[in-house]
Amino acid sequence: MAATLPRFADPNSVWHQPVDMVPLHPQSASMISAWVGAGGFGLGRMQIDFGMVINRTDASPPWRTISGYPYDDYYTPDCEPIGTAMPVPANAEIEHSGGLSCTNDSEDCHLLVLHDQTLYEAYHVNADSPSTLEAQCLVRWDLNARYADVQRGEHCTSADAAGFPIAPLLLNSDEVAAAAQAADGTVGHALRFILPNARMANDPSLGGVSGRLYVRPATHAGSPSGPSASIPYGSRLRLRPDFPLTGYNAAAQAILRSLMRYGMVLADGGNIALTAENDARNVHSWASLGINSRVFDQTSGAQIVRPQDFQVIDTGSRIAETYDCVRATPAPPALFADGFES
Repeated sequence: MAATLPRFADPNSVWHQPVDMVPLHPQSASMISAWVGAGGFGLGRMQIDFGMVINRTDASPPWRTISGYPYDDYYTPDCEPIGTAMPVPANAEIEHSGGLSCTNDSEDCHLLVLHDQTLYEAYHVNADSPSTLEAQCLVRWDLNARYADVQRGEHCTSADAAGFPIAPLLLNSDEVAAAAQAADGTVGHALRFILPNARMANDPSLGGVSGRLYVRPATHAGSPSGPSASIPYGSRLRLRPDFPLTGYNAAAQAILRSLMRYGMVLADGGNIALTAENDARNVHSWASLGINSRVFDQTSGAQIVRPQDFQVIDTGSRIAETYDCVRATPAPPALFADGFES
């Protein structure tokens, strides 16, 4: 059966809102120019990383508790308390690891688990015993809840530095396959993208810690250190509507249409721009769709996707980063007039 990504039930979830018709930021052109001047995409291209794994559980998975992080402080109060348990299927894999062993002092080592309607996402994970996991952060996302613009809390991180969920923003081969077969098909959600810290805006005049800042939908910034005129942590960008799709195969065109309609959100620091779910547990392989890591800069006869081809959506004012996390409680599911949950 085709695998789909975890999806928030709230029809107004920011991640599922089209942005093809919303206003651009007044400084969109200048921010893109500053970003290009700072180096543009990591590695100089819009490359795809296929290393993320979404571990989907059965009804009664084994559970492990978070034991803490041996190399640095655990992120408190941003993340669930040390000692919190999370479901970990027997075949669970940390990103790029093939199992539960990961060099979590130097690699991101994300572990993503979907159990019922709760998404568990952990950062800097390594299995330190049969019943525990090292991690620097564990968060729980209730897919039935309604999250306000502060998501899990202002100045609060998640398993991604911007405070975003990870799994709902990935590229998934089965979703892309379905979109490729539909007229003007898209994956129906924003995409996660990352940049080197030195290419994201930093502005000491705002008064944040070391000049760090973010914009909505982010609630947190990592360590941006780029020119103040560049794009900030959390920025939502969309591909220009007149970008030529000619020369790209159907799957690549579906991804590009998704970037036009739903855009991409700046979630973390790093070098490989887009993030996809590994296809090992899906029906469709990336290879069968003609999608490889360099499809957007090495497809013969197609226009290379460049930073200059994007526009910055106006999502509000810049927010100075204090790192003083104030947790927020999401609202319960919306109710119909008859009192039943939607």
